[in-house]
Amino acid sequence: PGGSSLGSVLPARPAPRLGVPPPCRQPPLPAAAPAPVLRSWSLLPPFSHHSPGSRHMELLCVEGAPRVPRAERDPQLLGDRRVLQNLLSQEERYSPRVSYFHCVQKEIKPYMRKMLAFWMLEVCEEQKCEEEVFPLAMNYVDRYLSSVPTRKNHLQLLGAVCMLLASKLRETMPLTVEKLCIYTDNSITPQQLLDCEVLVLEKLKWDLVSVIANDFLAHILHRLPLPTDKVELVKKHAQTFIALCATDYTFAMYPPSMIATGSIGAAIHGLSVSANSFSGEALMELLASITGTEVDCLKACQEQIEAALAESLKQASQPQQEYSSTKTPDYPASQDVSMTSTPTDVTDINL
Repeated sequence: PGGSSLGSVLPARPAPRLGVPPPCRQPPLPAAAPAPVLRSWSLLPPFSHHSPGSRHMELLCVEGAPRVPRAERDPQLLGDRRVLQNLLSQEERYSPRVSYFHCVQKEIKPYMRKMLAFWMLEVCEEQKCEEEVFPLAMNYVDRYLSSVPTRKNHLQLLGAVCMLLASKLRETMPLTVEKLCIYTDNSITPQQLLDCEVLVLEKLKWDLVSVIANDFLAHILHRLPLPTDKVELVKKHAQTFIALCATDYTFAMYPPSMIATGSIGAAIHGLSVSANSFSGEALMELLASITGTEVDCLKACQEQIEAALAESLKQASQPQQEYSSTKTPDYPASQDVSMTSTPTDVTDINL
């Protein structure tokens, strides 16, 4: 309107050059279906081996990646004897020096510590903490109880604080104060947890980098002639044995290197893993020579670990038997429960 023409509304086309055909209109492409959304994508600039100046980006799908990406073990550190010697020289510094149930504690008994340990282990497993968090937290508990008389109604608060400190040191994403309070059924408040954290830190003199049995596993396994495909399986079972030892106070006075060596020996013996030409006695002597442990002491420690495992499995099977015996004929136990009571593979046993 107002004398306007189509030429004033539409943009003017440039005049076609000689020898160049005019541009033709392409029909619009149909809308593509939305791509499936994967769990996570990372935008990474890959290295180009063709042209140093090219700077292109690619999408990398990391679905199914491990929860915590890890670097490979450095063979230079594992093969250096000085690293292992430093661990061996420092381990006694972080061990409880006395049997605190007889000398320090008046209210707390060994069975109370075991109940606390199993609760802490359950929390760490449910939160998928690193394998080192639970043994390190129990190390804090033992070191604190060996120097500070504690009331039994403060024991769970101490365990929660020690898990918080251990997760801060060994976890990528540490446990939160609120989550730990929930696991105590809100019997403690976040402020109580934080106040007790400062107290524990003062009593431990802020020295939290304890040497635990898990720190020796990689160094010992690196020096054993095990099949490559069996190393991770042996390590997994050894970690389970170490966690089992942490629940029992009788192992608290053992050096961490002996617990690690005995756990590896028990794992190799239980899995029937062959170590090339080494027999049982020769392998025991090799394990003892790696950590400088006496063969008789190591053998006694391994036998005690295997006995603790047998007792733990026995106690775990009793509730299932009691549960089955309480079933009436009208409500028999389901077939699935009876089938799961016996694992199909001994390597699948999870304490």
